[in-house]
Amino acid sequence: MNQLQQLQSFSTIVADTGDIVSIQRLKPVDATTNPSLILKAASQPEYQEIMIKGLEAAKNQPTQASQLKTAIEAISVGFGVEILKAIPGLVSTEVDARASFDTRATIEQARRIIQRYQSAGIGRERVLVKIASSWEGIQAARLLEQEGIHCNLTLLFNFAQAQACAEAGVTLISPFVGRILDWYKKSTGQDYTAETDPGVVSVKSIYQYYKACDYKTVVMAASFRNTGEIAALAGCDKLTISPALLDALAENNSPLPRVLTAESCSAQPRLVELNEAAFRWQLNEDAMATEKLAEGIRLFSADLRTLEGKILTLMA
Repeated sequence: MNQLQQLQSFSTIVADTGDIVSIQRLKPVDATTNPSLILKAASQPEYQEIMIKGLEAAKNQPTQASQLKTAIEAISVGFGVEILKAIPGLVSTEVDARASFDTRATIEQARRIIQRYQSAGIGRERVLVKIASSWEGIQAARLLEQEGIHCNLTLLFNFAQAQACAEAGVTLISPFVGRILDWYKKSTGQDYTAETDPGVVSVKSIYQYYKACDYKTVVMAASFRNTGEIAALAGCDKLTISPALLDALAENNSPLPRVLTAESCSAQPRLVELNEAAFRWQLNEDAMATEKLAEGIRLFSADLRTLEGKILTLMA
């Protein structure tokens, strides 16, 4: 078996792309999108019908701001609906990154996203609403999960974020690997092996804590820079991987052993539950996580503004 086939035997493979053609070719179980991926896909001619339908959904809104909000939500869900036709599992659709520090706005948009999927004949059980792992985002997810809306907490770089997500009962977290490595390489000037990679070490510690404490939240490692990082986390519940790295795994026939197993995680007591002050302090003490969370929100926001510009041009 090639490395992708070996990996599929002990981790659920998720495609990290908005490109439906790639998803149809690679046949992952799940797929996840973000504003950057939607922007990239929306620029391709084969997806113009999704764009047109999104514009149609927004045309009767009374203001330009409400038209843009409606169009982006409709386009994001439009991609999700098409993706779900090509996979057996779940799709993640992200809320507006500019609501990352607004619990109420995050909840309201999550509800609208689920309503759009339901109007398209897609049950909420096939959708994960993707939310940044800010304190406000985590509290929004806590309330949404109680309503039966399942959440994927993204831009997660720090153990405190992971602990708070588990305590909030979120369905799934997306701890980032490659972006953590990027920060440490820039900060220290050092190179790292797959085993010493700070992003890999971070995900391992989260996985081990979750399994040891019997948290049900799924760990889906994300943001990979190379196949070595992926191999070092083989056995993680889920792995969301770009098409380029999925292809690289499929072309490699070398052995890829399982590294992570729930059975190998020794039982331990749960930590004292985090309140807001403790969460913010622990995040503040982690320069990497503080910087990468803020940067990630800014980048997703910038891509949303670019997408809005594209929509305005089409509306003209």
